[in-house]
Amino acid sequence: MARAGRPPRDPARQTERAHRILDAVAELVLRWGYDKTTIDDIAQRAGVAKGTIYLHWKTRDDIFAALLRRERLLMMTEVRDRAPAMLSELFGEFARALLRRPLLQAVLTGDSQVLGKLTRQRRTSTRWALTEAAFEPYVAELVKRGAIREDPGDHLVTVGSIVYGFLFLRESLPDDTRPSDERVAELVADTIERTLATGRPLPPADAEAAARATLEFLDASVEIARRKLETSLGL
Repeated sequence: MARAGRPPRDPARQTERAHRILDAVAELVLRWGYDKTTIDDIAQRAGVAKGTIYLHWKTRDDIFAALLRRERLLMMTEVRDRAPAMLSELFGEFARALLRRPLLQAVLTGDSQVLGKLTRQRRTSTRWALTEAAFEPYVAELVKRGAIREDPGDHLVTVGSIVYGFLFLRESLPDDTRPSDERVAELVADTIERTLATGRPLPPADAEAAARATLEFLDASVEIARRKLETSLGL
């Protein structure tokens, strides 16, 4: 018989419980903000004992880090499922998916009402679940296939500036002039296309290779995000 207070030994049940706790954290943080959300609140909302939470995570910060990793995994999975073929489509879908996730938007914009003390302690990473090491070979393949230009270089900086520039600008505009989420995604994709595309039609073989490289890049990104989440669930 399992000892009282311990999480169930069945890995599937442990995982379900961890996600139930994260569901509660997401709801409470968006409703009250991080500073006002206590472990007691989380336990009550999730329907678990307070001690059970500490068997998964040591601190509230650890729980929130796991929650953000789950949000990133869900976002990257959503982007992959949309099957973008080119760089501009990829990041248009990235912007579209991010704008559907209020917690990630709060991190991106440094929303103190949601994040509370976290905005003062450190800048929480807003990077998608990618690394430069993963991005560079992907870009090299697109350049090789003629899908994007090699110049001006610094593709990660260029793409990041376009994506986050539009997302930050959207938040700074008055409500009556703020573009819709869909329009922002379209603008991101169009600006990346105009900035980096060669302007030449791709032969079918190169178009297929570029689409395949994009899918492989997304698969790798999802796997990175999945592994990071697994290490954060306290199982």
